Amino acid sequence: MSASHRRPQVTVIGNYDAQGGSAEAAELVGQLLGKLRCTVISGGGKGIMLAVSRGARQAGALTIGILPGADMAWGNGELDVVIPSGIGYARNLTNVLAADLVIAIGGGSGTLNEMAFAWMHNKPMVALTGFGGWADRLAGQCIDDRRTECVERADSLDQLEQIVRARLGKLGFRVD
Repeated sequence: MSASHRRPQVTVIGNYDAQGGSAEAAELVGQLLGKLRCTVISGGGKGIMLAVSRGARQAGALTIGILPGADMAWGNGELDVVIPSGIGYARNLTNVLAADLVIAIGGGSGTLNEMAFAWMHNKPMVALTGFGGWADRLAGQCIDDRRTECVERADSLDQLEQIVRARLGKLGFRVD
């Protein structure tokens, strides 16, 4: 299926225990992705995953959660599709492979793992800065020299929108 015949799939990664400003930003990111007619994928839990799913659903996007465990009840209440993997955090690879674009907000070791997988599998990545964690540390950086394109840095939601539109357009998606 060519990119122009389907909705872009964007995986959003970040802290399980996100609070305050990062959760609010993630909800706005979800709304933006919904406005751009994206399918929004996350790890399906709380924190950034819950907030981005909430915002995306508010904007009419399909939300998918790929859970680490086998219990569908672990997924947050904002998911349209719950996929229990039963493979623990090895599911991070599936989260990334399902994406046309990966957005990182904050993040601990699980986010670092997903960013490394995205890097290894040549997935475009954008880090929304200002919320600490691995997104801030790797924004504008190249993880190693296997790629020439670094993790893109977005210092605001407006800048994130410009980058997402450009990236998805470059991949062949129509983002009006």
